Amino acid sequence: MKAAFIFSIQVYLLTIVHCVGNQFDPYVKFLGAQNYMKTYVSQDFTLDDLIVHRGSHHGLKEADRISRLEGQPNAPKINQYSGYITVEPHNGRALFYYFVESTRGSSSKPLVLWLNGGPGCSSVGGGLMMELGPFRVNKDGKTLSNNIYAWNKVANILFLESPAGVGFSYSNKTSDYKTSGDKRTAIDSYTFLINWLERFPEYKTRDFYLTGESYAGHYIPQLAELILKSNKNTNHTIINLKGIMIGNAYIDDETQNKGTHDFFWSRSIVSDEVHEGIVKNCDFSWNATLSEVCKNYIKQEDGFVGNIYPYDIYAPLCLNGTSSEKSGFDPCSEEYIESYLNLPEVQKSLHANLTHLPGRWQDCNYDVFNNWKDQPFTVLPNIQRLMASGIRVWLYSGDTDGAVAVTTTMYAIKKLNTTIKTPWHPWYLKQEIGGYVVGYENLTFVTVRGAGHFVPSYQPARAIALFSYFLRGKLPGSK
Repeated sequence: MKAAFIFSIQVYLLTIVHCVGNQFDPYVKFLGAQNYMKTYVSQDFTLDDLIVHRGSHHGLKEADRISRLEGQPNAPKINQYSGYITVEPHNGRALFYYFVESTRGSSSKPLVLWLNGGPGCSSVGGGLMMELGPFRVNKDGKTLSNNIYAWNKVANILFLESPAGVGFSYSNKTSDYKTSGDKRTAIDSYTFLINWLERFPEYKTRDFYLTGESYAGHYIPQLAELILKSNKNTNHTIINLKGIMIGNAYIDDETQNKGTHDFFWSRSIVSDEVHEGIVKNCDFSWNATLSEVCKNYIKQEDGFVGNIYPYDIYAPLCLNGTSSEKSGFDPCSEEYIESYLNLPEVQKSLHANLTHLPGRWQDCNYDVFNNWKDQPFTVLPNIQRLMASGIRVWLYSGDTDGAVAVTTTMYAIKKLNTTIKTPWHPWYLKQEIGGYVVGYENLTFVTVRGAGHFVPSYQPARAIALFSYFLRGKLPGSK
């Protein structure tokens, strides 16, 4: 990212990573990277971008069917599939997916795509295995347990590892890993969807939703716009996009910076004097440069923040494979997942790593992350156009996340200059406050109380309730 981005996050997180191991989305390092921005807004898509590769998918659906994952519990029975779809045959870029049908009336349920962010992090390791998929990996790193709050109870869920180089997705030309960016990720993801619908044609007419978190705040609005633009071309497959929902969404650099500093101060982590120094001396706007005075205050902020897990500032750390405290979510889960997905028998049951990729499966690809080529300063104009298109647009925030804090989203929404239809109020689940919600003109914003960055991990019951309300188009807590 731009040099004007928040240095404090980068400095203290690099310290934490050194202490507690590789349990972090590289997104947080991306916050301090030097001038990745090439444009203020997203690059526009042309008609040439909409020329996509279409392969033959005869018989491939059944080939992708999973009879049973390694270590999977005997019940309940589910229909699950995984495999590869080639999105660019010249370089051999192939994206890996996992798909699970709803356990309740799948034929009448919508199709939902989930994307994790990074950029460069796995939707299989994150979304599927740690957050909202049908299973969680046990501490032994070899067996699975049922997730009673899995989102496939209410929808058919498709997880995509994108771009190539992420998770099990790959390219035969490894230079592709050094040339990824927002625009190509959107085009490859769109190409994947067109081909996936050929492999699963019964879903072509199904209502379709895009969901995800973090840097998917870039992926989802750009992919949604590409879908809507392509739908106007009668020669293309029509994707019945009905809405998008993004959690703790990274969508605007200026408000990301301001909102993060304000969040740590509001949580009594940073002193009044240091926070006031940042507010008075730091300019986070487009093309601004941080002054030395600003950098000094941010360095002081680093000292206050210390060894805090940025994705849930009140959660225990995973130290040498164990947690010092008991909490609802095991902070060492990412280590169990990495062990599980590197087992040869697991990869065989997933139809993954068929080309015997070099190295171990990792949740995040740092080559992809470090060489990201295009990333706009803001995607708020994309979101405004989606709001005007009439599709459902929801943003939600776990309120204990320090990486993409609730304040960053609230500040970004103010820049949209939309009007309030339903004022801010609490929503309830089982007689407890699940969070707060405000309904704007063509936009809904929801907070999830007591949740960090990975909302379905920290508050699974509240997360699936929120997701169900989103699919119904009803504000959380309403009848």
